Amino acid sequence: MPTDTTPTDAEAACFEAGIKFGSLYHQFAGTPVSPDSAASLEAAIEESIENQPHCAAVTVDVLVDELEAELADATADYTELTGRFLEVEIVVDYEGCEVVTRMEMEDGYPLMRLESVRDERST
Repeated sequence: MPTDTTPTDAEAACFEAGIKFGSLYHQFAGTPVSPDSAASLEAAIEESIENQPHCAAVTVDVLVDELEAELADATADYTELTGRFLEVEIVVDYEGCEVVTRMEMEDGYPLMRLESVRDERST
């Protein structure tokens, strides 16, 4: 029985989104961050990931309230960046297919999920 193994444009767009999230998370996890440096780190992450092919937009929010709570009893003025301090949205446009993905904490875990897939060619 023959099987078509060529991915659809929507599947390729979802794959591209996964690549961007893997790159974002593993490139920046462990980066020193403080409430004072959060905004510049957000911009650096956004600009870095937006350089990748098919990336239409990246929005990174470092959760400053969470950072401040983490640092309230700490002896240092910074901590390392982990998923619990981030909310991220990545939009990928691959051959007219737009994929919106998001990462946010869910049940104590930084969950990356596919929010929507839209084939702009059919609208």
